[in-house]
Amino acid sequence: MKKIIFTIIACAFTCNVLAQGKLLYDTLQKPQLISKQFNFTEGPAVDKKGNIFFTDQPDNKIWKYDTEGKLSVFMDKAGRSNGIFFDKKGNLISCADEQDQLWSINKHGKVTVLVNDFDGHRLNGPNDLWVNRKTGGIYFTDPYYQRDYWDRKTSDLDGQKVYYLPPNGSPVIADDQLKKPNGIVGTPDGNTLYVADIQANKTYKYSIAADGKLTNKQLLINQGSDGMTIDAEGNIYLTGKGVTVYDPSGKKIAHIDIPEPWTANICFGGRDRKLLFITASTAIYTLRMNVKGVE
Repeated sequence: MKKIIFTIIACAFTCNVLAQGKLLYDTLQKPQLISKQFNFTEGPAVDKKGNIFFTDQPDNKIWKYDTEGKLSVFMDKAGRSNGIFFDKKGNLISCADEQDQLWSINKHGKVTVLVNDFDGHRLNGPNDLWVNRKTGGIYFTDPYYQRDYWDRKTSDLDGQKVYYLPPNGSPVIADDQLKKPNGIVGTPDGNTLYVADIQANKTYKYSIAADGKLTNKQLLINQGSDGMTIDAEGNIYLTGKGVTVYDPSGKKIAHIDIPEPWTANICFGGRDRKLLFITASTAIYTLRMNVKGVE
């Protein structure tokens, strides 16, 4: 009887992490703590070699976790960078909310300001972004989170929105019907975008038109998210209280517990793109996966 019960429990747990017949990760594994020396970790992004960069916003640094597992500081005085993402040229695009800007940072740490304002008004504080490598356009979320290093106490805008920065252009509003947009990620073919409304506790799916406009908005998941990512099977990874994974139809298929107060962001890295890298409060964690990331 005990063997039967154990088999049923094991099957139920295993089935919970299956995606299109593939086991997401070894269910006997737990996320591995890499370091707990930070103030608040955010915004992981992977370069072409598989090295992972992430931010410690309160400490105003961008860190690098290389494919050998070595930690180093890539950039001091990083503009209070939050979300980051590499473009196809290898520049690190950053939501630098110290002055509410969007930056492009080259491999030597040289900064080019891509966005300084919206129609002459100070942005709320760019939070997360995704670069459409097919077109070079950038989508970014702009929620309002009061920072203690700002010289203001209210927003200069009439809402919290998603913006699109076309190549060689100025930002335009992509969606102004969200309460507090936060996490954002798109598919590698450049055709689909996911945006989490963390305040409404919802995640939406959009089609991306040729001109960059968002169409066919659909409520996909009744859960919001801080940062987010997707894997090569099309599964969507949301963060907050640990990591929750949904299949492309919006069905929950797994939850990964992280022993920290808050899980802020996530990406796949490593040479094989099978290392799930998790930023959580003062710590960073990794988990070996059986599926690959697409960033």
